[in-house]
Amino acid sequence: MTAKALRFAMVTTFYPPYNFGGDGQFVRRLAHALAGRGHEVDIIHDVDAYTMLSDGGAGDPAPEPEPPGVRVHPLKSSLGALSCLATSQLGRPLVHGREIKRILAQGFDVIHFHNISLVGGPKILSYGAGVKLYTTHEHWLVCPSHILWRHNREICDGRECLRCVVNHRRIPQAWRGTSLLERESRHVDAFLTLSQFCADKHSEFGFERPMTVIPSFLPDAECGPDPLESAQEQTKPYFLFVGRLEIIKGLQDVIPLFGDDAPAELWIAGSGAYEQTLRKLAGASRNVRFLGQTAPEKLRSLYKNAIAAITPSKCFEVFPMVVLEAFREGTPIIARRLGPYPEIIEESGGGMLFETREELQGAIAALAGDGALRNKMGAAGARAMKAKWSETAALERYFGLIHDIAETGGMTRILDKFQAGAPAR
Repeated sequence: MTAKALRFAMVTTFYPPYNFGGDGQFVRRLAHALAGRGHEVDIIHDVDAYTMLSDGGAGDPAPEPEPPGVRVHPLKSSLGALSCLATSQLGRPLVHGREIKRILAQGFDVIHFHNISLVGGPKILSYGAGVKLYTTHEHWLVCPSHILWRHNREICDGRECLRCVVNHRRIPQAWRGTSLLERESRHVDAFLTLSQFCADKHSEFGFERPMTVIPSFLPDAECGPDPLESAQEQTKPYFLFVGRLEIIKGLQDVIPLFGDDAPAELWIAGSGAYEQTLRKLAGASRNVRFLGQTAPEKLRSLYKNAIAAITPSKCFEVFPMVVLEAFREGTPIIARRLGPYPEIIEESGGGMLFETREELQGAIAALAGDGALRNKMGAAGARAMKAKWSETAALERYFGLIHDIAETGGMTRILDKFQAGAPAR
């Protein structure tokens, strides 16, 4: 890689270890992949947001190492939650705005916005210059609750935003009644998403800018043999759930199918606010195991030895990483026919879909009773991951988009770097 590498800025509310869900992990994977190809990446994230939304009192999480070429700029103020509240209500970074502007004025080639809900709101989209990208990790652009989960009890098929926000116990955002998002989104060259379903849902809810699907991916370094692979201690074959234990994840529809006469066990890796309800639902069933929060390095063998990963989310996911984690190990999925899952299964052949209890029960029985079918679907998922959702495939499209934007906009400085061979396209 030549010295003429591209300079990237990633702007995100959450970034590990100050992170809860998949958006921060996505930013970290992308930043590390770019740095591994010789590019420079600066990360701007909001510690105040993590502190406000964490369970509190535990102090800062243990730092996570970054590779050469990645610099992290954590934003933290004495105002804490008040800083986040101001951003949420006004759609602009009143407290951290000057610092963000200072960093973004340092001559970046690409400014990539991710979850900006608490780090800056829509106004931040006007900061800095270069190729500007925005990735939708949730549905925040069209939904105050981020996930199109109406009244905190059902998927949303039409706007009832004010009552919905109240039911989510949130304060209505003043800026959503203005044209702020429409104005500031004009500063963005391309809006990206991880699935066509997510792009279609934004259009359905009135977001007028087109979206480009840039696939999610697992890093190349995580796709080799499992260094910690070990045999699982088990009395029966098992299905696996990995994720937060929340009502929207849908496990309450799965656990009742794993009574004493079930053909396999259900292993649950994760924790969350809904855990005690799920434990009560499981009762004394010998076929349901709660594993608790499980380290990523230990999950690989759990996936590999499972019959299938069950992903029963009742809300609109964007592109859950559990899919790729299962496919990497040659393990199929059983997914609710909702959100991006029909798209994923159609593109991969790596699993089965369900809508009803009977269809879920049938899928469980089919894969538990037919090892050849399980292996065929798992192999199809593994092939699809390498072809469609690998680091190489994702970055090929990513750099191609950046090049096309730079070419259309006459950004000669960036085009010169492409011609010099800096970006690995």
